[in-house]
Amino acid sequence: MADNTSITQIETFGFERIPDASRYARPIDLFRLLFGGCNTFSTSVLGSFPVLVGLSFEASMWAIIIGVLAGTCILAPMSLFGPRNGTSDPVSSGAHFGIHGRIVGSFLAVLTSVAFFSLAVWSSGDALVGGAHSMVGLPVNAWTLGSAYMVFAVLVLIVCIYGFRFMLWVNKIAVWAASLMFVLGAFAFAKAFDVHYAGTLHHGSGGFWAAFIGAMLVALSNPVSFASTLGDWARYIPQSTPRHRVMGAVFAAQIATFVPFFFGLVTATIIATQAPSFISSNDYVGGLLAVSPRWFLLPMCLIAIIGGMSTGTTALYGTGLDMSSMFPKLLNRVRATTLIGTLAIGFIFLGRFAFNLVESVATFSTLICTFSCPWMAIMVIGFVQRGGFYLADDLQVFNRGGRGGHYWFTHGWNWRAMGAWLPAAFIGLAFVNLPGQFVGPLGALADGCDLSVPVSFAVGGVLYLAMLWLFPEPDSVYGPQGRRLVGASHKHSHVIAHVPVTPRVRDLVGNREQAE
Repeated sequence: MADNTSITQIETFGFERIPDASRYARPIDLFRLLFGGCNTFSTSVLGSFPVLVGLSFEASMWAIIIGVLAGTCILAPMSLFGPRNGTSDPVSSGAHFGIHGRIVGSFLAVLTSVAFFSLAVWSSGDALVGGAHSMVGLPVNAWTLGSAYMVFAVLVLIVCIYGFRFMLWVNKIAVWAASLMFVLGAFAFAKAFDVHYAGTLHHGSGGFWAAFIGAMLVALSNPVSFASTLGDWARYIPQSTPRHRVMGAVFAAQIATFVPFFFGLVTATIIATQAPSFISSNDYVGGLLAVSPRWFLLPMCLIAIIGGMSTGTTALYGTGLDMSSMFPKLLNRVRATTLIGTLAIGFIFLGRFAFNLVESVATFSTLICTFSCPWMAIMVIGFVQRGGFYLADDLQVFNRGGRGGHYWFTHGWNWRAMGAWLPAAFIGLAFVNLPGQFVGPLGALADGCDLSVPVSFAVGGVLYLAMLWLFPEPDSVYGPQGRRLVGASHKHSHVIAHVPVTPRVRDLVGNREQAE
């Protein structure tokens, strides 16, 4: 459905369900947002990681391919919640975790958004300042880097405040522009690239599989990082859109991310042979600047600018939206976005100059996957269990200041899902093995291999199925086709009890009804 509203008009929809008449996005728009959010140096940094840990080009390539495809298979079903319920995924998760338990999804959204927003600003700012230094002699110091970070962060915040239409417009440009720059990069580095790059770890040698699995998990973290924010954009897709088209857009977007991933991988092998000191210091951007032909410095600066904007907006947009749903009486979407964006900017400067968190990319990505994967497993199992049946209005009970409804469960918490997610997350955390960063108490059980993500994902799914089998949910949460996997009880849902309506909640409900 077409929408003629100006991109400079601030988005009015917040966490409430978007009426069908106001949903104008298509699966291709979801593709643009997903791919645009990855088509930047921050993804190239992830692509360089296998070489940093000593893998050969061939092993690195397979680690990236397996990681991205596995992560995409986990992510793709998450795209179905937005069109079905017309709201964000954390709000939709209230159907399975309870309308209070959806705070788990909100926590994951904040963790993911701040981490990848920071990574986008750091990598793009470093590339821009470094490129300007090589071209015009701009000094590289805390002042120039800090200025670049601030400009990127403020521009991203402005786009997010204007909302979905502006963000979609930015990503329409970013997809083609950044892709063209990466294609130019293929010509820039073609002669220096050696497909037979051997690395320092060989198959069968000690530490190989630990490095391979670690690299695979870093690649997997890229698609998984969109788990709690995918519905922020998919909610604008009409509910009648075939599911295979929505999921197909997710698959296509993640397959397209091989462009920045392989750019990072290829250039990392060149850096390792021509500028090994940068590899030893884990400074990918600095190494890239050292080995780049002079004519490629301008395209690299353009990638930094365009990619930083697209990645930053897709990372930050949903956090403000979700924060407004957690505090509906205090914050609307614009105020929440401004608040979270300001805090994230502060984190960027502290993380870069006070704690040097730039070197902790692997730790960020692994911990995000460890906590997100069991949440995703529970959500997808719940979707299948209920046959995609949801009562979208009942998901908004908390946001409107009420109690009860079909998803009230036990005082707003569904302890079946919570009882699966909490153990899975902490068991997975115990299996983390990141030498020099964090090693869990069970991290050494697999000869140095990090099993945190597969363990947390499997444990979360199995525990949730067991909980549903042992303690069936009320029949009222299922549709006409009934349950799909395990049994349901005959308990009835709680009647919605409304609390005194504040002016803020009254305005939200009024706007929703007017839009409908």
